Parts: sequence; structure tokens; C-alpha cells
Amino acid sequence: MVSGTRSLLLAGAMAILGAVCAHADPAPFDLAGPILEVKVTRGAMSLPISEVPNLAVGDRLWIRADLPETQSAHYLLVAAFLRGATNPPPENWFFRCETWRAKCARDGLNVTVPKNAQQVLLFLAPETGGDFKTLMSAVRGRPGAFVRASQDLNQATLDRARLEIYLAAIRAINRADPAKLKDTAPLLARSLAIKVDEKCLEKDPALWAPCLMQGQNSLILDDGHSTSIVEALTSGPASDLAMEASFTPQLSYGYYSPYVASVLDIARIMDSFHTAQYQYIPALAAPHAEQLALVLNTPPSFHNPKSVLVAALPAVEEPQLPPLHAVNPKNVYCARKKLLALPVEGAPLVFSTGYAHDMTLTVTTNDGTLIRLPAKAASEAGGFLIDTSSLSTANLGDRIRGSLHGHWGFEEYDGPAFDLVNVRAQSWELAPKDAAALIVGAEDNVHLQAASVSCVNNIMLMDADGKALKVEWSAVKPNELDVKLPLQTAKPGPIKLVVTQYGASESQAVELQAFSEATHLEHFTIHAGDAQGVLTGSRLGEVASLTLAGVVFVPASIAPVQGNNSVVLLAQDGKIAASLKESQALRAKVTLQDGRVVELNASVDAPRPSVVLIGKSMQQSPTSGDSNVQLANEDELPEDAKLTFSVRALLPRTFAHDERFEVATADESFATVLSLSNGGITLQNANVALATLDPAKAFGSSAFGPLRFRVVANGVSGEWQPLATLVRLPSLKDLKCPATPELACKLTGSNLYLIESVSGEAQFGHAVHVPDGFPGYTLPVPHPVNGQLYMKLRDDPSVIDRITLGAQQLPPSADAADRAVVRQAATHPESSAAADSAAQPSPNGGATQNPPAESLPLQNPIARPVEPLHTEPAPQPM
Repeated sequence: MVSGTRSLLLAGAMAILGAVCAHADPAPFDLAGPILEVKVTRGAMSLPISEVPNLAVGDRLWIRADLPETQSAHYLLVAAFLRGATNPPPENWFFRCETWRAKCARDGLNVTVPKNAQQVLLFLAPETGGDFKTLMSAVRGRPGAFVRASQDLNQATLDRARLEIYLAAIRAINRADPAKLKDTAPLLARSLAIKVDEKCLEKDPALWAPCLMQGQNSLILDDGHSTSIVEALTSGPASDLAMEASFTPQLSYGYYSPYVASVLDIARIMDSFHTAQYQYIPALAAPHAEQLALVLNTPPSFHNPKSVLVAALPAVEEPQLPPLHAVNPKNVYCARKKLLALPVEGAPLVFSTGYAHDMTLTVTTNDGTLIRLPAKAASEAGGFLIDTSSLSTANLGDRIRGSLHGHWGFEEYDGPAFDLVNVRAQSWELAPKDAAALIVGAEDNVHLQAASVSCVNNIMLMDADGKALKVEWSAVKPNELDVKLPLQTAKPGPIKLVVTQYGASESQAVELQAFSEATHLEHFTIHAGDAQGVLTGSRLGEVASLTLAGVVFVPASIAPVQGNNSVVLLAQDGKIAASLKESQALRAKVTLQDGRVVELNASVDAPRPSVVLIGKSMQQSPTSGDSNVQLANEDELPEDAKLTFSVRALLPRTFAHDERFEVATADESFATVLSLSNGGITLQNANVALATLDPAKAFGSSAFGPLRFRVVANGVSGEWQPLATLVRLPSLKDLKCPATPELACKLTGSNLYLIESVSGEAQFGHAVHVPDGFPGYTLPVPHPVNGQLYMKLRDDPSVIDRITLGAQQLPPSADAADRAVVRQAATHPESSAAADSAAQPSPNGGATQNPPAESLPLQNPIARPVEPLHTEPAPQPM
């Protein structure tokens, strides 16, 4: 039932509004009508009608029709006072003036607002025999309709005034500098309570002005001063109805305008007075000083029904002072700015009418003198413009308080107050967070701070080459500027900002430093109990140090890098670092190589999981004996062996089922994971675990060197701990040595490149080095001393291992003896001379025999060309 009633109400309202709108829309108020002159006198003060927002009982009105000398139609000017919708006015509240008579044309009409009057209407009626009595009878017969007409004519007049100011400003700015519309349109909207479609400013600049002026009837917001039909439709029980009605095409597609409401209401009311003799035509009065220029929406008729023009004067009521207030009461403004703009809002009529007049900004000097500065309401500036030129010689303090004063009609008006600041020399500096933000190669925003930034007039950037660049800036706080620096083509090095202030005789320079591309730092993490942490980010090579809770960290000399986005930092004092307590909200300061200091988030995470190694053992493969190498260090792990090691949990005290061990080479190029799920870990109990590693299976044949392991629990890795040294062994087959000790032996086998060097002495003297990448299957090696041969593996050259092959003795040969003589001659010339002497014919005509080969010293058979290295085919399997 409620829904049905509501639908009927809506349908009825829509029918009325649709009919009225159809009548009103084709006839906008664009016809120029007659001009009336009106002055109002209250006591000893007279004001033009354009400066009078309301009338009061006893006000003296002077009204005159300013008709052209060529006016042929005779108009009767009638002033009528009303006293409410239900109380017809007496006949003596109607005053007439025959405008075609000389006295009326010259002196006009003088009337006084009677007691209890509430509204004033002015009528211009064509002369007829009973024009005055007919008009008076109509008004007295239906006073409520004329009261409503008076209210809505005033409302529409005020709304139209705001709209005209807005449109005129848009046109003027578009002609002068269209680019300014982007900044000015929001100020106009705020000052005049005009609805601006922000999407207009997203279009091409050439389309801004046409778009901003579209749908003129729907641009006007309620001004907060006058009353109209809008208040009845948008509050109380009828609000739902109004909201639904607002979505009709007749009401501007979703926006309900007070101006539209007033015009629709006027059209409906005026239409109801249509008679055979008279037709009442509404006239909006555009005030300019003493003149009211009437604007019509219907051409007047001088045939029956003759047209009666109806205009309204301000209501007789108590003054309603404008609720004007500062846009931001905390802002501070510069008293030395030649044309100072003070932003205000809350009272559109201040900008669209002359009601607020003789406005000044009053300031007090140090000696108590009051200075009144002219103030002009400027909607395009979003507030009052103050001429401060008289302050140039005034004795002002650093801080000044100024307040707006003036008149609202006949009433004195005190407006909002503002804090002003005088210009003075002051220190300028970048906000601490921006000290390292000046990066060349791109436009950069920084924040420049001082005691007050209100008087800044201009900022220029002087780059490292001394070139001056224009800088964009805006005040974001009373003590802070947002400065946009054009560093696209700048070079790293010193730059300078030159700040000029209003009223200051000299500018001030702010010395800054521009840097190359910034290091991007993300986070620093250290675990409680650790002496090192991880810094994440990019270009981390520029990091010199990091300070956290007083502890200084520096990049590790050999920093494990995870990808390219992290670096390990070591504490200079490990004990203090280890005492840091777990915390997730810390700030660290990073000092870069060029001196910049950057802050970033840091955290001390929970201690890393840790275990202690209990023991380990190796299980040789069945073919391990084929190597014929005896390893001298128990930490050496052949790649074909299996390693079993046991650990005890320290933190946490027990092993979780998802816990795992990571085993990797020193550079982490080879790594594997041992876990309960893959069989790599077996729990003895809750806090002891055994792990088994098969290097050949886990790493392949190219892994070597120190192995380390760590525990990983809940995604957190513990510290690396040494585990073993992975070595690859050659397969040695036999060792053959000549009978002469000075001559090299021959070592045969495969993978001989895995040998770093070989020596016949336990102390590893006179070692023979194997060349890198040696591909052969035989090696000349030194003669064993005491029957033993020693070697160093390339995978672990710090350990001397023993070759277990026994040497096979070869019989001496003449060839070997001759080579020994050659070696002896090259190494010991004195021995060679002796040999030559021995070879001379003996007295008995015979020659001396060569000494035995065993007497020649052993040379490096690989390094010297006299015993070239020969490779032989690999032994074939039997």
C-alpha cells in the first residue's frame, strides 16, 4: 500500500514537473526587459539595491523605471508589500507610479517598508482603465501564490547570478589562457558552489571550456542562504520522492538544481494567474549598482491578455550574515606578497553579489597601529585578494594576525581571521628522508623545509655546470615545500637551489648534492645470536656500512650473494651483534660509498635452528681399492664413497618431521637436500638424527672441494657447518721404475688430471707437477724414496696422500745410460768434462767406458724436453 501510494505521488510529481518543464525549458530567461533603479536608505545610510541582501521595517525605498525616451507603451509601476501566505495585505500597502508622467519619470516612487511586511513585489502593468485595482485584487485574493513567487524569484535571481559569474569567468580564462582552466575551475566551483564535472579536465584542453559550461541549469548548488522548493523536496518525508525525481531527463539527468526548481515553480505559479485580461510574466532582476536589469523568458503582450511584469525585491527579514570561513585555518600567508590571496568558502553570495562590500583586511603593526588593506572577493582566485602595498614601509613583526571586516548590506560584518608572516632570512634544508633522494637522470621530488615557507616567490635550480633551471614547487605545510627538480640531464655533483622571497632584498642559496642512480634497499634481516645479517635490494655494491641499534655492519669480504639482490653484512663487534633481541620493527641506517645515508626497515628474527655434529663415517665403494691411493686425512671423502654423519638438535631441542639438511659445496654450485621423506635422514630419537650422503648420486662427477651442511626448520636456515672435503681419485694401475734412480719412473692409470703433483719423499720435496687438463694415461714420476710415492690431489692440495702401488724394477739399458750422460752433462758440467776425458784414447789405445746410469741425478721428466712426455693408449679391459 505504501509502495503504491508512493508510486502515485511520484507519478503525479513527475507529471507536474514534466508539464512545467516542457513549458519552461523552451523559454530561458534571455529576453532583455526594462531597467528599474532602486536605492535603499536605512537611517542615514543609503545603499544601491545591489548591496542590499534584505530589507527591514522602516527602510525607505526609492524606485524609478528607467525607460527609454522612445517608450510608447505606458507602464504602471506598482510596489506591493506582502505579509505572508495566509494574511492578505491591506490596500494601503500598494503604491502606484505612472511612468509616462513627468513627475514619476523624474522623481520615481518613494515608499517606506511598513510594519509586519515580509515581501516586496514590483509590477510593471500596461495602462488600462482598471489596471491598478485589478492587480491589487489579484494579489490580495491569492497572497500565498505571490509570496511563493517572491521567494522563488529571489532564489532564481541569486542562482542565476552565480551561474553568470561562473560562465563569464570560464569564457574570460579560455580567451586569455586556456591552460589555467585546470587550476581555476576547481576554485570557481568552490567559491560559487557550482558543480564542475572533473571528467571535463581529463579531455583535450581545447574541450575544457565547452564541457565545463554544459548543462548550465544543473550546475548550481544550494547557496546555503535562500530558501526554495528544493528544501521541501530534499528533506523530510518527501526526500525519497525528490531523489527518484532527480533521475528524470527533465531534471538534468541526475542532478537536482535549486535554479531549476525555482524556475519550474515560478512558471507554475505565473501560469495559474492567466486570465482573459492579464498574463503575469516573471522577471529576474540582475542587479548592477542601483539598477535592476529585468530579464524575461516570455515576450510581453500588449493585446489581451496583456502582460504584467513581476519582479521581486529582497525579503523583509532579519539579516543572515554569510557563514564564510577560511579553507584551511592553519595555513600561514605572506604579508609581503603584493597581491595576497586568502582562500575562503561557505558563502557563494559573497562572490556573486555585492552584498559584501567595503571589505578590508585589518592588521596591527608592532606599535599598535591598525592598517586596513582593501579586500576584493575574487571567485577565480578562490577567496579574497588583498592589496598589501601599504605594508611595504610598515613596522611589522615576524607574525601578524589579520581579519576580514566590512559590511553585509547595512550590517557590520566580521569575517574569518588569518595568520600572516613577515619575510625574513632563514635557514633552508632538505627533509631528512630526502637527503639522499637527489638522483640524476629523472625528475625528482624533494621537500624543502624552513621556519616558514609562505613568502617564497620563486625557486631556481643551478646545476653542476652553473645552468639555471626553472623549478616547480608548492607549499604542503606551513614549514615545508614540495619541490620538483628537473634532474633529467643533470650530472652527479653539487647543485644549488636559489630561493627568492617576497619583500626580501636578496635570495638565499641552498647547497645540495646530486647523486647517480640510487641504490634500492629493501630490508635488513639478522637472526638473534648471529654476527651477520642479509641486506636485500639492488646495486648493493655501493653499500659501505649499515648501523642497527648501535651495531655497525660491513659487507663481508667474500659475501655469499643469493641471486643479485642480497649481500651478507658482518658485524664489526660480533658479541654485541649476538646480543640483539628479537624484534620485528626496527630502522637501520645504510651509509653508501658516496656518503649518502638511507634509512630502511630491519628486523631481528628468531634465532636460527642449530645442530651439533656428533660423528661421521665413510663407507668405501667396492671399487675404491682400484685407485691405489691411501687418503691421509679422515675429512677427505671420495666421490664414490658414502658418508654417514650424526647430529644432535640444539635449537629447537627436537627435530620436526619436515626438518631437512642441506649439503653443498662452498660456493653452493652443487647442493642436495636430505630429509625424512627422501630417506636421507633417519631419526634415532627426537633429538638425534643420522644422515646419509651419496656424493656421486647427489652431485655427479664435477663436484669437489669442501662440503658443508646446515639444518633448515620452518623455512629458516641455520648456519653452515663444515662436513668433509669431497675428492675425486685417479685410478692408478702400475708403477714402473728403471734401475737407475736418477731416471723417472712411469705411472700408468686413468683420470691422471686429478693429480696435482707427485713426489718421492714424505716431506714432498722435488715434486713433479701435473699440467692442467692432462689427458694422458702415463706420467713420468720421481723415483720412490724408501719404496713409497706421495701425491697431492687437485681437489685437496693441502693434504699429502700416499700411493700404494709397488714399483716394478726395470733392467738397465744402454739407451737409458746414454740419456743419463746427457742429463749429467746439462746439470753438472764438471761431470761432463770428466766423462769426455775418460772417453779419450788411453795410452794403450783403448777408450774409457761410460759410467753406470745409476750415478746420474734424476731430473723433472715432465718439465725438461730431453725426456719428452709420451701418452699411451688406455689399457684395454681383459
